[in-house]
Amino acid sequence: MAARFHPLGVAAVDRLTDDAVAVTFEVPDDLRGDYRFAAGQSLTLRRVVDGGEERRTYSICAPAGAAPRIGVREIPGGLFSSWLVNDVRRGDVLDVQTPSGRLRADAEAPGRHLLIAAGSGITPLLSIAATVLANPSSTATLLYGNRATATVMFAEELADLKNEHGPRFELIHVLSREPRDVELFSGRLDADRLRAILTTLVPLDGVDHVWLCGPHAMITDARAVLCDLGVAPERVHFELFFVDEPPPTLRRSSGEALDGATSEVTVVLDGHATTAPMPRDRPVLDSARARRGDVPFACKGGVCGTCRARVVEGEVDLVRNYALEPAELAAGFVLTCQSFPLSERITIDYDA
Repeated sequence: MAARFHPLGVAAVDRLTDDAVAVTFEVPDDLRGDYRFAAGQSLTLRRVVDGGEERRTYSICAPAGAAPRIGVREIPGGLFSSWLVNDVRRGDVLDVQTPSGRLRADAEAPGRHLLIAAGSGITPLLSIAATVLANPSSTATLLYGNRATATVMFAEELADLKNEHGPRFELIHVLSREPRDVELFSGRLDADRLRAILTTLVPLDGVDHVWLCGPHAMITDARAVLCDLGVAPERVHFELFFVDEPPPTLRRSSGEALDGATSEVTVVLDGHATTAPMPRDRPVLDSARARRGDVPFACKGGVCGTCRARVVEGEVDLVRNYALEPAELAAGFVLTCQSFPLSERITIDYDA
């Protein structure tokens, strides 16, 4: 069943820093099941601006079982973030999609967890830490990078989590623009600093899961360091919130010019199939939305994974991917916001 939007009331807006807030939603009793989430998942919000629909995805920061709550840091000039941080108030009603995302932590299984976050990347990792620590047999270590003390999101809640769980929760703040008593904790969470911390202070022996969230450079550095230190890739789970790279160029099939070329594309969603010609120089998602208004999407940048679907017939050109794992790609899954038709006939299954 595809994710659905519902109007949800804002139960609270809590100021975290000068430029960040946490927004808690009130879910009606008849929708409680629809908005039950796993630690690490996200909510997509939508609003109409100047006659056009805009969507943004924000990670849930609450532990599993609590009311859905998102953390938002303002991006200068941000269409959504500035509105949420400065204008949204308790009692407002927002269009909120049911939870989505494949970054999920299971509190039932005991384990040792390492969490590495930078900036607003703390949002899903706070949910994961609070959720896994509810299991008395689990432990968690959080490395959290920020510019300065004043920019640390959820500082009080992290301190409360530390006080509640004591030695089962290790919290390490790393600040890039504010000196710390320990030199190792002063600077950016880059590859060298991560390697130093993970080899001297946070041994990786026995780590069951590693959770990463932050900008592209930090995720790339962390994954490389963890691999070098012997952590199996399947134990490392990550989520990006920003990618600063130019869009890739399209691949052309059989030397054919893209202008004017079309493919017959069938879109399967909620058990219904819709077939229509689609231009090869336009993402499948954009063409599908013109015919199916319920097609799922959020960031449209190849990062969030909301528009994931499986190619069951034909071939597409997936030009950008920061959300799908190698096993998903091997199984035929693509991000439709970054996929362009290549073959004469294509079938895309969102229900897969």
